[in-house]
Amino acid sequence: MKKYITTVYYLVDNFCQIFNEWQKEKLLPSNKIRNRVSHLSLAELLTIVLYFYLSPCKDFKNYYLYFLPAKCPGYFKLLSYPRIIQLWPSLILPLVILMHQLKGEQTGIYFIDSTKLQICHNKRASSNKVFGKKARMGKSSYGWFMGYKLHLIINNKGEIMSIKITKGNTSDLSCTVALTQGLQGKLFGDKGYISKSLFDKLYARNIRLFTGIRRDMKNHLLEIEDKILLRKRTLIESVFNVLKNRMNLEHTRHRSPLNFLVHLLACLVSYAIIKSSDFNQFTPQSMLSLS
Repeated sequence: MKKYITTVYYLVDNFCQIFNEWQKEKLLPSNKIRNRVSHLSLAELLTIVLYFYLSPCKDFKNYYLYFLPAKCPGYFKLLSYPRIIQLWPSLILPLVILMHQLKGEQTGIYFIDSTKLQICHNKRASSNKVFGKKARMGKSSYGWFMGYKLHLIINNKGEIMSIKITKGNTSDLSCTVALTQGLQGKLFGDKGYISKSLFDKLYARNIRLFTGIRRDMKNHLLEIEDKILLRKRTLIESVFNVLKNRMNLEHTRHRSPLNFLVHLLACLVSYAIIKSSDFNQFTPQSMLSLS
């Protein structure tokens, strides 16, 4: 356990060295006037937040107040719980850049799908004050829900390639073109991605879309390799299962839209760290070459 948090800190600290240089040279936009020195550095704050999703805890408050001081005593000079929650919105930009750096290898075989992110029970949808009119009612294979959608593309190794967060009533087809920017090869999805216009757009960019067929559609012969890969599309369902059941991606205890976004990004970054096979590749020199 202690070795794991040290490895996470090593990765994050290498990234923060370059990120802090960008801030000093004013290469990143900022509206802050004062630059007060905090008891926790950016690397320590990111490590605390990311390690929560790798711990057995289900809520951040118990993790921060009880689990972290007991399992990692003396590792951090912890702030008060209300203060640490106030610092969460400042992690959005570092998490986005870190998520981009940790994206998976381009293997030419990709799987695409979306999952619901329910923010409250349907009976309380009209009285929800945290998200107001930002969230929308949507429908998934589990029925109607109030919240957002997470659109995801992974490769055949289970590594995250691209993500997009939309409102609950957004169609999966409308996000596919943006999600596949920079990718080439074969893309496998469910029947919700059946669209001739989408197939033509992706084919023009050297991406071939494979989906199942509906009952009223004509059958087409596929190569045995493509047919096997189409059956392996359930790999992305396993990724959603890890994110939701193991890392607590979806819950209804959000009290701030910004912290909801930090929660999603931190959970995805933590999963990307787990899938990283070699932590030594993330050095300060490699972080300079962001693509």
